[in-house]
Amino acid sequence: MHRYSFVLYRPLQLIPVLFGISVLSFVLVKSIPGDPVRMLLGTKATPEAVARIRALYGLDEPLFMQYFYFLKNLGIGEMGQSILYKTPVLPLIADRVAPTLFLVIGSVLLTLLIAVPLASVAATWRGRAVDHAIRAFTTAGLGFPAFWLGIMLIILFSVKLGLFPVAGYGETVIDKLHHMILPCLTVALALSAVVTRNLRASMIAELASDHATAARAKGLSESWIFRRHILPNSLIPAINLLAINVGWLIGGSVVVETVFSLPGMGQLLVRAIFTRDYMVVQGVTLVFACATVLLNFIADVLTVAADPRVKL
Repeated sequence: MHRYSFVLYRPLQLIPVLFGISVLSFVLVKSIPGDPVRMLLGTKATPEAVARIRALYGLDEPLFMQYFYFLKNLGIGEMGQSILYKTPVLPLIADRVAPTLFLVIGSVLLTLLIAVPLASVAATWRGRAVDHAIRAFTTAGLGFPAFWLGIMLIILFSVKLGLFPVAGYGETVIDKLHHMILPCLTVALALSAVVTRNLRASMIAELASDHATAARAKGLSESWIFRRHILPNSLIPAINLLAINVGWLIGGSVVVETVFSLPGMGQLLVRAIFTRDYMVVQGVTLVFACATVLLNFIADVLTVAADPRVKL
């Protein structure tokens, strides 16, 4: 069987996963204390007005019927109506996708730009002062919460040095890029600590491998061996590690978007939770779940492409 055959049947295996996520998110959202209609109309709303709004949004139906309506709307490409914004949920989420997507992609790229050089230096100079310094840096990075790190970066680079904006998303492409550097760096610094440690261990194992020893016996230079053998083979575990941390990365975007006031899906989710906007919470949660599953699928494809020995 061809090693890429999993591309055909893997999406079918993901359908039960997404179904389970939709059920779990629906039940958890409905378990949030509070009444969204009361929060929308205020405490002085008449019972007739409350009943009318509940009927309008289907909140007076039994729980299983509400879930059935949710699946029915999802089947025709809709996610219901937002109680707070009074607009369809799908276009509302679509307007917030770009900042979150920018944050996730930018964070992954910055993570690789930080982790690969640090891991390469640490593995090459294993046991020396520079290796100990890099390991201390990564150990410290594991203990920094994203919100604290974001605030510290704002104080240093925005308030004191004035190099980057404190918050916001910007208007033009260059302006948006300028605004997104600190949020992406916040996530990348936390994620690169994990990736650097993993990549360093993989590189050390590859440096002592039989194929590296054979290449040295042929008289090949260490730089050539590192570029052609050590680095490509070491990146495979790093790709899998990034895929595992995709859920953390997407979840971390909620905190980072709140700290930097980015108009992304994370900030939308937080506001929807506080206002009991059930449809928006369900929609954003489902989009996050689909994104996590999709990125893990892409990581599997990249792993198979990078290593012909891997079969999924």
